[in-house]
Amino acid sequence: MTTELITLSPNSTISEAVQIMKDNKIRHIPIVDENKKLVGLVSSKTLKNEISLNALIETGTPISEKKIEDVMIKNVITGHPLDFVEEIALTFYEMKISCLPILSGGQLVGLVTASDLLYTYVELTGANKPSSKIDIRVEDRPGILSDILVVFKKHNANVLSVLLFPDSKDEKYKIVSIRVQIINPLSIIEDLKKEQFNVLWPNLPGISQ
Repeated sequence: MTTELITLSPNSTISEAVQIMKDNKIRHIPIVDENKKLVGLVSSKTLKNEISLNALIETGTPISEKKIEDVMIKNVITGHPLDFVEEIALTFYEMKISCLPILSGGQLVGLVTASDLLYTYVELTGANKPSSKIDIRVEDRPGILSDILVVFKKHNANVLSVLLFPDSKDEKYKIVSIRVQIINPLSIIEDLKKEQFNVLWPNLPGISQ
């Protein structure tokens, strides 16, 4: 999460928020009261919608002078510093949000955005390191993962991450996606197929399925 936060008060104006987002290249600003407690959240999407609406409707107050408290999201979904990444990601998915303020003891201590989650995913899977990804379709049974990793151990291959996905065609099977710190995984793929594992990716020419 981001801990160096830029915040505004409810009495700040839309023009202030727009300028801060532009200057700092951010899309979300937490709104806090005089006690530094979170009272709302404003996003670039919220401001864009407000400005577009006011372009069509005449109001007595210039849009640039309108207060943030009039347009901010007030029922803000929040998280805790000890929440697991998976829990945060599930909240993003279920609630269809792009930003999650993090509170501790009622105080705002951080902010997690969709970009933060994407960066964390890349770090956790090792996709940012020189490596290869091998996808294998396997029967969903106890011990199958151990059987697969025996082949990788034989090649002294460093496994960076293992992800499991349901097979959309048959619930009795899983797709195991293994990222290994090897640029050329040809010998591993050959041995996996010798052990009758169904390698889906990479589907290299010259290697029988």
